[in-house]
Parts: sequence; structure tokens; C-alpha cells
Amino acid sequence: MSLWVDRYRPKKLSELTYHLEQACDLAELVKTEDFPHLLVYGPTGAGKRTRIHCILRELYGAGAERLRLDKKSLTTPSNRKIEIDTVSSNYHIEINPGEVGIYDRVVVQEVIKQMAQTTQIASATQKSFKGEEAPLCKLLLTYSQLLVVFAIN
Repeated sequence: MSLWVDRYRPKKLSELTYHLEQACDLAELVKTEDFPHLLVYGPTGAGKRTRIHCILRELYGAGAERLRLDKKSLTTPSNRKIEIDTVSSNYHIEINPGEVGIYDRVVVQEVIKQMAQTTQIASATQKSFKGEEAPLCKLLLTYSQLLVVFAIN
């Protein structure tokens, strides 16, 4: 049984009913061949995560909606073991590095390193991206305003 808010959450950019100009701009951005890094900001409850999930669906199709909860184990340079909860699909990884306090920089670096070292999670079943093989997974950092200053640089 799903929550009401999850059941009726927009799944496509065309289904968004607020900030329509931004939704149109994002839809055009998704259609271009050069999709840059994206920084989405705003107050709590403004729909940032919903917009990001709509973008992921536009890029990769319904497979981006099949989410799973995982725990990643990482080791710091001082050999301290850190566990962080992730939400991911075959196309993206969503982490909140603020959960681990001062080790947030290490978490971000390690996740990026792991993503760069591994191939696409489900390369055989992926939807093509603009007629080519789908790009590497996207990394979504939530609550990034809580990162330690060194992690941002």
C-alpha cells in the first residue's frame, strides 16, 4: 500500500502543475544532447525531488522509478568504516552525505570513485539516450546545504 502523496506525485515534467515555465525549460534541457550538471534549490516542500525524479524518468523511462534502498559501506583513509543509506535505481544513486557528519567529503568522493570504476548497472536492459548507449548513472546529493565546507570544494 502506497501513501497518497506517492500515488499522486507527478511522474513526468508535463504532469507538473506548478512553476510551468521551469518545467518547460527543464523539458527543453532534457531534449538537448548536452545535459549539464544541475543544481536545484528551494524551500522545503517546493518539489525539488519530484522535479528531479521527473527528469530521470524523461531521460531513462519507467526504469528510473524502480527504486531500491541500499546500505553502502565505505572506509575512510583512517580505516574507519562508514555506512550510508542510499536510494537508487539502475540509472541514479541518491545519497544524503550529511548523515555521516564530518565524513561527508569522504562519502561523496568514494561514491563518485565507485561510480567511475564500475560499468553501467544494467547495461543490457537500458534505454538508449539520444540514440546512443545510456550514460553513466547520475548522482543525486540531497540536503547538500548541510555538507561541511571542505566537501563542497
